[in-house]
Amino acid sequence: MAAQTQGRSKALLWSGAGVGVVGIGALIAVAVADLGTADQLASVIGAVLAAVGLGLTLWGQFGGATAPAPAPAAPAAPVVTASGTGSVAAGGNIGSVATGGGTSPAPGPAVPAPAPARPAPGSVTASGDRSVAAGGDIGSVSTGDA
Repeated sequence: MAAQTQGRSKALLWSGAGVGVVGIGALIAVAVADLGTADQLASVIGAVLAAVGLGLTLWGQFGGATAPAPAPAAPAAPVVTASGTGSVAAGGNIGSVATGGGTSPAPGPAVPAPAPARPAPGSVTASGDRSVAAGGDIGSVSTGDA
């Protein structure tokens, strides 16, 4: 983006310089022919170029290319804590959890991964024996002896 803006600025600069050189040449040619006409013509051309310069200045200051938007801040990571015997806490999705001393539960359905832009949830806390907490989806949980 910066290279494109720089190229456009150079083109405008050279265009302005070219117009100035042509204008000076025209005024010299008219001055040689008739000094009175050259004076009047220079006044009109000067006023027109001043108005154009003011317009270009305002356009460059306020109406030109906009600044790029700042990148969005990364979401804060959730606070994940688990306390208690056999407790489980996860900041995202949980597919299958067994906190009891028996057999594992049958695996639950596959849980799709969250979209990357999904904001981080707040705190995730599992407190107490065999407690389960998740900041996302839970597929299957067994907290007792199955």
